[in-house]
Amino acid sequence: MKQKILEEIQKHNTIIIHRHVRPDPDAYGSQCGLAEILRESFPDKNVFVVGEEDPSLTFMASMEVIEDSTYEGSLVIVCDTANKERISDQRYNQGNQLIKIDHHPNEDPYASIEWVDSSASSVSEMIYEFYLFGKTKGLKMNNTAAELIYLGIVGDTGRFLFPSTSPKTFQYASDLLKWEISLAELYQGLYKIKPAVAKLSGVVLQTFEQLPSGAAFVKLTKETLERYGVSVQETSQLVGTLGHIEGIKAWIFFVEEENQIRVRLRSKGPVINELAKRYNGGGHPMASGATIKKWGEADHVVAELDKICSGS
Repeated sequence: MKQKILEEIQKHNTIIIHRHVRPDPDAYGSQCGLAEILRESFPDKNVFVVGEEDPSLTFMASMEVIEDSTYEGSLVIVCDTANKERISDQRYNQGNQLIKIDHHPNEDPYASIEWVDSSASSVSEMIYEFYLFGKTKGLKMNNTAAELIYLGIVGDTGRFLFPSTSPKTFQYASDLLKWEISLAELYQGLYKIKPAVAKLSGVVLQTFEQLPSGAAFVKLTKETLERYGVSVQETSQLVGTLGHIEGIKAWIFFVEEENQIRVRLRSKGPVINELAKRYNGGGHPMASGATIKKWGEADHVVAELDKICSGS
């Protein structure tokens, strides 16, 4: 599959790289890390990265605005996106060829060429693996690509703490550190939070509820976010907070938006992605997302997580 992807890259003069909405470091790292590798390797090609901007990740890279006509005859690559509804910038299907590179379960095959490895810690890890495959075939790395891929791996492994971290993950991270990477600056950018978000973390710790089963949850209403001046996107920086608390096996962050409630599920053991699927979502066994319409539905989600954590 890597050979097929490389052949398509070599064949096309314009390459447009997408990733998922509401991006995280792996989305940016894989998308923009791949773009940097291709720009370094093929300076005569036109390589673009598109999608919504996330203010907390602009220290990694900036997105580009392109005309519809740019897609004519192009190769489109979508990174880190399991299903087509979550692709940021829905023009992804206007190119000449479509490639999917992902590490989520492949339940929505939407591309003609698909490289999906659910055992990979991150798509950034896969992009580095693609570079290793192609470095004797014309692919080149630079410092910016190394930084982006490293950040993507760090982000999706929770600083190498999540179960998806493998010996290969550590090896790739070690390789990437041989490039000119400033770890202090990268970590500062990745984990820096605004004072308002820090204050909201206090609300999370004061108001979360923990059940005897090990399930836990917290509800952040629109009024709470407005009171603290925190956006829905910025709350993603707090999702891991409950994972450090003794006795919690899995937890839910309910975050109210304008017309829906975002459901972020995380786990330290119990599989929660099947629960997410039942509520218009999906994802990894230990990290998933879903959506509900009313607060009344939140009680049902909590009850189901309670059963999962109880082993019933």
